[in-house]
Amino acid sequence: MTASEKKQLMATACKVRMGVIEGTHGAKAGHPGGSLSAADVFTYLYFKEMNVDPKAPKKEDRDRFVLSKGHTAPGLYAALAERGFFPVDDLPTLRHIDSYLQGHPNMNTVPGVDMSTGSLGQGISVAAGMALAAKHQGKTCRIYALLGDGEIQEGQVWEAFMLAHHYGLDNLCAVIDNNGLQIDGPIDKVMSPYPIPEKLKAFGWNVVEIDGHDFDQIESAFAQARETKGAPTAIVMKTTKGKGVSYMENQAGWHGKAPNDEEYEKAMAELKAQLAEVEAM
Repeated sequence: MTASEKKQLMATACKVRMGVIEGTHGAKAGHPGGSLSAADVFTYLYFKEMNVDPKAPKKEDRDRFVLSKGHTAPGLYAALAERGFFPVDDLPTLRHIDSYLQGHPNMNTVPGVDMSTGSLGQGISVAAGMALAAKHQGKTCRIYALLGDGEIQEGQVWEAFMLAHHYGLDNLCAVIDNNGLQIDGPIDKVMSPYPIPEKLKAFGWNVVEIDGHDFDQIESAFAQARETKGAPTAIVMKTTKGKGVSYMENQAGWHGKAPNDEEYEKAMAELKAQLAEVEAM
């Protein structure tokens, strides 16, 4: 990508992170930590990688995205809003009564959401089903799914991985957000899924390991996924939970807790400073 494209993606990712803070602060609830760690990949998917159109969110030939770790809806909503699927000003209505932006994505109410998700492990199964259906129907669309590293402790995930390999679903790309923390603490202390890449390879997947905050590496990984034939691709991205907000970074306590007014101001000041730094590059 060009330096200009990279700068734009970095700036947009800052805005997506601001949207996460706006949403969770407005809700006084939600999951900022994992939304912030995935902000860069949300940005790349919706602004560079996927064939989507905010003016026609249900167009037949669109690529599909499934947020398997559905609790990080604040990050998905922020990306969708920045992309133009609905107003950014609606983000603070997260989880409010009568708001269409509820705590988990709802495909019936939120423009741009392709699958309602929430219960961990189910999203990747649906994504595999979408990819299989697309194959049967001769469609060229691609299916993307984002999973948490704590989520892959679910047995259903590995059934989906097995199915995807069995049917050669090279139109499926799973991204695993390896930020190392889940609600109860470090994933290797709660129920270690390590070594993640080796297990995926044993299930027949093409595996790419990257820094999930490096847009050059993200671009290269998705390019490799598109070029791989006969097998699904998993991108295992090492990230920082709470990325971009100093007091949230690498803190399991921010898995599912909203910032109060003082914390909101501090987070927004930090993110605005980061945005100004990017724009000055």
